[in-house]
Amino acid sequence: MGRSASGAPEAAGLSRLEAGAAVIRGYLDRLGTGPGVYRMLNAKEEPLYVGKASSLRKRVATYARPERLPIRLQRMVAETATMEFVTTGSEVEALLLENNLIKRLAPRYNVLLRDDKTFPDIWIRTDHDYPQILKHRGARREGGEYFGPFASAGAVNRTINMLQRAFLLRNCSDSVFENRSRPCLQYQIKRCSAPCVGRIDRETYARDVAQAKAFLSGRGKEIHDDLVTEMQAASEALEFERAAMLRDRIRAIAHVHAQQDINIEGIADADVVALESQGGQTCIQAFFYRGGRNNGNRAYFPSHDSKMERGELIAAFLGQFYENRPPPKLVLLSHEPAERALIEEALALKAGRKVEIAVPVRGARRKAVDHATTNAREALERRLAESASQRKLLDGLAELAGLGAGIERVEVYDNSHTGGTKPVGGMIVAGVDGFQKKEYRKFNIRSGTAPSDAEGNLDADDYAMMREVFERRFGRALKEDPERESTNWPDLVLVDGGKGQLSSVLSVLEELGLEAEVPVMAVAKGPEREAGRERIILPGATEPIMLPPRDPVLYFIQRLRDEAHRFAIGSHRVRRAKGATASPLDDVAGIGAKRKKALLLHFGSAKAVARAGVTDIARVEGISETVARKIYDHFHPEG
Repeated sequence: MGRSASGAPEAAGLSRLEAGAAVIRGYLDRLGTGPGVYRMLNAKEEPLYVGKASSLRKRVATYARPERLPIRLQRMVAETATMEFVTTGSEVEALLLENNLIKRLAPRYNVLLRDDKTFPDIWIRTDHDYPQILKHRGARREGGEYFGPFASAGAVNRTINMLQRAFLLRNCSDSVFENRSRPCLQYQIKRCSAPCVGRIDRETYARDVAQAKAFLSGRGKEIHDDLVTEMQAASEALEFERAAMLRDRIRAIAHVHAQQDINIEGIADADVVALESQGGQTCIQAFFYRGGRNNGNRAYFPSHDSKMERGELIAAFLGQFYENRPPPKLVLLSHEPAERALIEEALALKAGRKVEIAVPVRGARRKAVDHATTNAREALERRLAESASQRKLLDGLAELAGLGAGIERVEVYDNSHTGGTKPVGGMIVAGVDGFQKKEYRKFNIRSGTAPSDAEGNLDADDYAMMREVFERRFGRALKEDPERESTNWPDLVLVDGGKGQLSSVLSVLEELGLEAEVPVMAVAKGPEREAGRERIILPGATEPIMLPPRDPVLYFIQRLRDEAHRFAIGSHRVRRAKGATASPLDDVAGIGAKRKKALLLHFGSAKAVARAGVTDIARVEGISETVARKIYDHFHPEG
C-alpha cells in the first residue's frame, strides 16, 4: 500500500464550492488507475468522507465536476481542503479498509451506524478438566469454543441459565473451583453438578459438556430424543432419582426452544437483515440464527442522506456491521445490495470461507425476511412517534425560552462535589432523538474547591465551579470553531441552579462575546425542593416562571435536569473513588507502577518515602541515584 502526499492549490477569489473542486482537481494528475481508498478532509483536517474505488483517478474525478453532484455532495466538496489516499492490491482490500476507516473515523458524510456495541457469545472453555460455561464479549482470542452471537446480554444470560439447568455445567472461576470444600448454592438449586468437590466424575461431566455443545450447535432434537430414551431406561430400572434429573433436563431444553420465537426451517447459521425507510429515516433489523435457533435481534438507525438508494444503504450497513464481527455462512437480505459480488468476496476473505448473500423471494427464507421487515417497520414507526413527541417537547421548551426557531440541541449543566472536594461538572445533551450520550462531557474542576465567601457558603463555591465549566466549554468551542459552523453549538443551555448560577454563566458568555448567541435558562428547585414546583429563571426576567404541575414541558425539564444530576453525581463518585486510592508518589515525574511498588514494599508507606534521604531511596531495587534525587527533591522542594 502507498499513501499520497496531501496538498491544496491556491484558490483565492473562488467560491467555496469552486475552491473545493480546485483542491480535488489538483490531485488528479498524481493519482493512478488502480484501486484504493480516499479521504476528504476539511480545513481542520477532520474527516468528511471515506470512499473506495476500483480506479482512484476516475472516482475522484467525479468530485471535480460538482455541478453534476447532488446537493449533499456539493456541500462536502465545498468543505474539502485536502485529501488523502491509500492504494490497495484489489478492490476487495479497498472495501475492507474503507469500512475500517469509516468505523474508526465516523466521517460526517458517510452512512454511519450509531450503535457499535459488540455482541456477546456463550464461551465453553476447554483448558480445564471440568470446562466452565460463561458469557463472553469481544474478540475470540482465548481457547475453547464460542457459540453466538446473541443479540443482547439478557439473551445470553437466559440461555446460560437454561443450559445450567439442563446440563449442570459450572460457571465459577478456576480459583473458586479449586478452593471449594463443599458444594455451593448452584449445586443446591440444581444448576451445577459440583465437580469441585467430586460429586461427578470427569467422564460423566465431559459427556454433559459434549451434550451442551451439541445442543448449541443445532442438534437440540437429537439431544432431546437421547435424554428421553435415557429417562425411560432409568425409570424402567427403578432409578427414579436419575429419571427425575433427566426429566428436568428435558424440560429445560424445551423451555429454551420455546424462547426462540421464529426459526428458519433447514438453516443452521444465518443472519437476516431487513431494511425499512419512512420519512427520511431508516431502520435496519438484524436477526441472528445459530444452530437453527433464534439468538435474538437488534434494530439499527443509521445516519445517512435521505436520497440514498436502499441498495447502497444496505451495502454500506453490511460493510460496517461485519467490520469487527465474523459473518455467518449465509446472509439473507430484504433488498439487493449494491456491489453484491464484491461484498460476498470481502466477507469470504474476512471469514476464511465462503459466505453467501441471498435475497429470497419465496419459501422459509422469505418468511424469515418478512418477519425481520415487519420488526423493522414497527421499530421505525415507534421511533418516528417518539421523535414527533420529542419534537413537540423541544418546541414547547423553545416557546418557554422565547426562541422563535426550533431547538435541535439542548445542553444541560450540573455540578457535584462532597463538601467542596473532588468537584466535577457534568454536561448532557438532548435532541430530537433523545439523550445523545456520546456527546456527554465531564469537567474535573480545578478551581472553586473551597468555600468562596467569609461565611463558608458552598453556594458561592458552586458559582465558581459553574463559571469554570462554561469558560472551558465555550472557550474551547470558540477556539475550535470560531465561525460557529459545526452542529456542536447548543440552541439552548439549561443550568441546574438559581439566579447565582445563572449570573455566573451569563458573565462568562458576555466575556466571550456569546451572550446574544447562546440562549440560557436556569431551573431552580421549588420552595421546599418539591418536584413539580420548579422555578424557571430567564435572563432579565423580574419573576421566575412556574409551570402547571402536570405540564408536559415541565416533566421534560425535570427529565433533563435529573439526567444531568445523575451524570454529574456518577462522574464525581468515580473521581472520588480514584482519589481514595491515590498516592503522593503518583505525582512524582518518572515514577511508574513498578518503581512505586518497589518503594512501597521497601519503605512500607508513601510517608516513609517522603521522610527518607537520597541514599536510602537509592538502595531500593530499580532506583538510581538520579531518580532518588528526583524523588527527594519532589518531597523537599525547599532543598
